[in-house]
Amino acid sequence: MSAVRVGVFGLLGSGNLGNDGSLEAVLGYLRAVHPEAVVDALCGGPEAVTARYGIPATRLHWYRGEYRTASRAGAVAGKGLGKLVDAVRTAAWVRRHDVVIVPGMGVLEATLPLRPWGFPYALLLLCASGRLARTRVALVGVGAAPIRNRATRTLVRWSARLAAYRSYRDEQSRDALRAMGVDTARDEVYPDLAFALPTPPSPAPAGPPGTVCVGVMAFHGGDDDRARAEEIHRRYLDGTTRFVRALVADGRRVRLVTGDACDAPVVAAILDAVDSPLVSAADAASLAGLMEEMAAADTVVATRYHNLVCALKVGTPTLALSYAAKSDALMARMGLDAYCHPAREVDADRLLDQFLELEKRAAELRRTLTGRNADAARLLDRQFTALTAALFPAADHVPTPRETP
Repeated sequence: MSAVRVGVFGLLGSGNLGNDGSLEAVLGYLRAVHPEAVVDALCGGPEAVTARYGIPATRLHWYRGEYRTASRAGAVAGKGLGKLVDAVRTAAWVRRHDVVIVPGMGVLEATLPLRPWGFPYALLLLCASGRLARTRVALVGVGAAPIRNRATRTLVRWSARLAAYRSYRDEQSRDALRAMGVDTARDEVYPDLAFALPTPPSPAPAGPPGTVCVGVMAFHGGDDDRARAEEIHRRYLDGTTRFVRALVADGRRVRLVTGDACDAPVVAAILDAVDSPLVSAADAASLAGLMEEMAAADTVVATRYHNLVCALKVGTPTLALSYAAKSDALMARMGLDAYCHPAREVDADRLLDQFLELEKRAAELRRTLTGRNADAARLLDRQFTALTAALFPAADHVPTPRETP
């Protein structure tokens, strides 16, 4: 029997460490449980994916300026032509596979600025092509949220309906799809795929006592906040900077981390504003690198969703600067729901009070996280078993990734 052909799809290799971490978790599952599978990708950064993960990769969009604002007639025409070309390219790519997996990511949400004819359109092309070619398309551990824009909501709804398999990273995601008119009766909820990644070896490298890891983000609000995006960003940056300055005034070392290449200007702005040898910036290139940074810290305060995942996975007491319901849901799942602060309204004084309370309970919270991480590991073993049953029905029983030596 010929080897099963598996494709992975998404904004992978484009600088977002969370997206790449989800891909890494799925590749780990495939290599452990389905080593015979031939895997390739249709993704945003094919060169980076091939270099890092050793799989062939094809560019997601024919038009290279897809995610740049089109202000000239030539660019507008290029984007329009690209949509037609991408329909043909996507269908041809899907037809070459038995299974296509969309690994995690917030592919069914618009909690960050999003145009309907960007990734939502690409996802619909994928799922529709899967139906036409009889290729099983799986949305695995994905995020979803209510969407107000009608065009985006329609594209997301039909993408989900056309997928052969769906699972979600939290209950809110499943509820959001149900509210959009998708039948979710057979869909399951599991922890985020990044919880399946290896944890840095223990003991973690020891940082200076009292080090605080602060995860920052180029946050401008969500898709519905475009009119006041700059105001939201200024308030976020000002509040976060004031918080870092307060930590430094108390003699604390601060380690700034990011989760996407676009976050670099925020780090530069804070370093310039605080101007202290106690503040430094990390240069982590993967979720594994982020986990090492956070394991070496006493506490973490972070905005990006996968910054939170990394901190919680290594058992470091964490406070979320929450910008969406997915962050609140993650913190609740891990037993830290009392430690959420709105990213849209960062109040440095109140944030500092919450942080000091977090520190007082640090030992207790580390014990809580140990138990919650064990639960997450068991549930993700169940996720991968369900995925094998749904996508590889002819496969003989093989160990789950955690059972494999």
